[in-house]
Amino acid sequence: MCLAVPGRVTSVEEVDGVPMAEVDFGGVTKQVCLQYIPDVAIDEYVVVHVGFAIQRLDEKSAQETLANFGRMGVLEEEFGDGFELAARQAGVPVERAEEQR
Repeated sequence: MCLAVPGRVTSVEEVDGVPMAEVDFGGVTKQVCLQYIPDVAIDEYVVVHVGFAIQRLDEKSAQETLANFGRMGVLEEEFGDGFELAARQAGVPVERAEEQR
């Protein structure tokens, strides 16, 4: 599944002439391209789709959406370990790092 997910901008920089940001998606941080909205500031919320910030979003809406996605397990599906998810979906037992200790 490929969703547009809200996140909070934690830093902004230019990389090879392209405006980029670190965006926090409820605890998971990813690099995001700001080419479509290059004037975004730190602590603003953006909606991100396939690695691009595509619009600004108010904090309340972003938090509500992240909470709903969290309850539905969507964030784990989008940002979790893809190999682990595929194994679980195939019915293969998965041994987590915590269980190996």
